[in-house]
Amino acid sequence: MRVDVLTTFPEMFEASPPGVLGVSIPSRALRDGRLEVVATNLREFSASKHRKTDDRPYGGGPGMVLTCQPVWDAVHAIEASDSVRPVRACTRIVMTPQGRMLSQEVVEELATKPRLLIIAGHYEGIDERVIDALKPMELSIGDYVLSGGELAGLVLIDAIARLLPGVLGDSQSSVQDSFSAEPQAGGERLLDCPHYTKPRDWMGRSVPDVLLSGDHQAIVRWRLEQKRTRTRERRG
Repeated sequence: MRVDVLTTFPEMFEASPPGVLGVSIPSRALRDGRLEVVATNLREFSASKHRKTDDRPYGGGPGMVLTCQPVWDAVHAIEASDSVRPVRACTRIVMTPQGRMLSQEVVEELATKPRLLIIAGHYEGIDERVIDALKPMELSIGDYVLSGGELAGLVLIDAIARLLPGVLGDSQSSVQDSFSAEPQAGGERLLDCPHYTKPRDWMGRSVPDVLLSGDHQAIVRWRLEQKRTRTRERRG
């Protein structure tokens, strides 16, 4: 999969430590060639003499708004890039607090796409007219505000990377994650169950006996019940 990112801060997407993409699962996906991330600086497409990409909002108010022209030109230049052969359909995404809430189901859908283009807004956001014209998928990672869409884009890339075939050491790891469709529960999307490791006793707290029983079916039932209980208690 190829992920293009349009941003005014491309350095945030460097694939070397200590950057987010230079460690752990994303780094492995990049190293193995299962994921390619290309960050493009929006300023390179500004028609302004000083490479300006933003301006004051009409109607007044604080902050700055990313202007239409550089975003429009950059998106079309990226999608037509000669470096992508064969040409792959590009799914456009804008990271914005006003977007659809990112969920595991959305991540699973996007992980099947051949190419994504993440547009990282900044400041007060992007001129609504270019969003209307580009018709991207608008996604949010939560009901709060970040300085820009870059961190949200990195969250999305990380979530997708671990679902790409061959990236995780055990293919069942992602299947058993929180919010993944639970095979033993008819596809319910549940929170994960509690996990334990050595030592057996720690500060007067013991590992549940069922996990030490060797009874595989009993363990499966216990874990499923724990998942359902946690989901009811923590997600209503």
